[in-house]
Amino acid sequence: MKFDIIHKDSGTKARAGIIQTDHGTIQTPIFMPVGTAGTVKAVHQRELRDDIKAQIILGNTYHLYLRPGLDILEKAGGLHRFNGWDKPILTDSGGYQVYSLAKTGRKISEEGVKFKSHIDGSTHFFTPEGVMDIQRRIGADIIMAFDECTPYPCDFSYARTSMDMTHRWLKRCCDRFDNTQSIYGYQQTLFPIVQGSVYKDLRRQSAEFIASMEREGNAIGGLSVGEPAEDMYEMTELVCNILPADKPRYLMGVGTPENILESIALGIDMFDCVMPTRNARHGILYTTEGVINIKNEKWKDDFSPIDERLGGYVSTSYTKGYLRHLIKSEEILGAQIASVHNLSFYLWLVGQAREQIIAGTFPLWKAEILRKLTCRL
Repeated sequence: MKFDIIHKDSGTKARAGIIQTDHGTIQTPIFMPVGTAGTVKAVHQRELRDDIKAQIILGNTYHLYLRPGLDILEKAGGLHRFNGWDKPILTDSGGYQVYSLAKTGRKISEEGVKFKSHIDGSTHFFTPEGVMDIQRRIGADIIMAFDECTPYPCDFSYARTSMDMTHRWLKRCCDRFDNTQSIYGYQQTLFPIVQGSVYKDLRRQSAEFIASMEREGNAIGGLSVGEPAEDMYEMTELVCNILPADKPRYLMGVGTPENILESIALGIDMFDCVMPTRNARHGILYTTEGVINIKNEKWKDDFSPIDERLGGYVSTSYTKGYLRHLIKSEEILGAQIASVHNLSFYLWLVGQAREQIIAGTFPLWKAEILRKLTCRL
């Protein structure tokens, strides 16, 4: 993988760059639609490519490991061939699922994590080495180190203990990754993950450790888990000031359009979140003029396009009134239309941010678009 910064904003720490992988280039800043089980919910690959303009999507190690399973993926020739997506893919390591499975009796030890499948209750064990092997077999272009995502709130002692273990796991991940090869004939890249909850000292220590590993890109985890936005921004800024400026920075699981723009200004290059598709299925639409709850009565007889300024087939061909009818009727097409629209907005947002960074107008544009995004239409 190669990363080049082509322009830096003079008023913020935002930057526009290009990531090159064996499955194509990624223009940053970028948002990655989440395809947890190898599919972005309610969206065809053609729509991802042609309408949404996605450049990279995200899959999840935990879910793909359980279903369809590694044997199927390997027989297919890897996830790209299995799901028909020929552009870059990133896989989360399953660390977030370790966090989210806390109530199901999962057990964390130095060796790894024992957990039960949410599908059939069967018991499984993830180790740093095993997670590297799993992601090799899945075949993502960018794979994530195995870590523990701490909850919020989290006391200092637990956060420190967890962070130290995550660092030890990272060394094991790197050793395994560096002593194995891609099985599908293209290069894969490993990103470590900064942890430390909302404690400055821990975040600083973790960022310094991650930077010392000298991998090709770095991620920030353990944020957007319930902490105030101000804490998220403070931790992000602190970490970005430490992580190498010449490598891509990925803020995991973030977030709202406001979160994304504020984090771009702090120096983040990559984002992912289920929010655009999850909210779409509940009738929340992001538009260039503000946020819409399409279930509201006011849209019942509004026959204007969903968002003419945004462009694209879905956003300009269907009316607000028709989409409201579909969502209220719980028609599958409603979820499809809303999901394609919201993802199109997210990719439009980061694309516009990139253009404004290059043009030298990012701070003014950011202030204006944030003003609109606070509007509930």
